[in-house]
Amino acid sequence: MTVLDSILQSPLLLTALVAQSMVAVAILINDARRKNRQMPSMMKWVWGFSVAYSGFFGLAIYWMTGRPKIADDADWRRGFRSTAHCYSGCGMGEIIGVIVAVGLLSLGNWWVAGITFTLAYVFGYTATVLPMMQEGVGLKTALKDAVYSETASIAVMEIVAISADIVIGGDAGMGDARFWSALILSLTLGFVAAWPVNYLLVKRGVKEGMGDPREYGKPA
Repeated sequence: MTVLDSILQSPLLLTALVAQSMVAVAILINDARRKNRQMPSMMKWVWGFSVAYSGFFGLAIYWMTGRPKIADDADWRRGFRSTAHCYSGCGMGEIIGVIVAVGLLSLGNWWVAGITFTLAYVFGYTATVLPMMQEGVGLKTALKDAVYSETASIAVMEIVAISADIVIGGDAGMGDARFWSALILSLTLGFVAAWPVNYLLVKRGVKEGMGDPREYGKPA
C-alpha cells in the first residue's frame, strides 16, 4: 500500500474534509446574513451547495466573486459565478449518481460514468430551467437556453470529476472512508476544470455571470 493510498483510506482525511466544509458553510451563512442580505435566493442556494461541496475552496471563490464588496466585476469573476451555478446542480447529480451506481448497485465504471453523467445533466439543466420559468420564460425556450449555455460546462466538469472519482476511489465501497473522500475531492477538481469553459462563455456573451453582487438590492 502506497502512502497516498493510506491517506485516502484514512478516516482522518474524511473527517478533516467534512469538518472544513461545515466550518466554511457556517462562515458563508454568517457573511450572507450580516453583509450580503440582498443576495438573491437562487445565489444563496448556489453558494450554499458550492461551499458545502468544496469547503474553504468554495468559500474562497464566494469571497472573491460573490460579495458586494468585490473591487470590480471582471469576466474572471463572472466566470467563477457561472461555474458555481453549474456546480450547484451538477454536483448534486454526481453525488446521487455515484452513491446509487457504486454504493448501492455496485456497477462497473462505464455504468457509473453513464448514470452520473446523465444525472449531472438533469440537475444542471434544472438549475437553469426552473429559475427562467419562474420569470415567465416558456419551457421550450428555457430548455433551449440551458442546452446552449450549459452543455459544454457540464461536459467538462463531469468528465473530469467522474474520471477523478473513479481513479481516486478505486474499488472502495460506501463503507470506506476513501469512497467519500474521493467524491469530495473529485467534485472540486470538476469545478476547477470547468472554470476556463465558463470564462470563455462569459467572454463570448453566451453567459452573463449570474449578476453583479455590487448591484444586489438596487432597483432594476
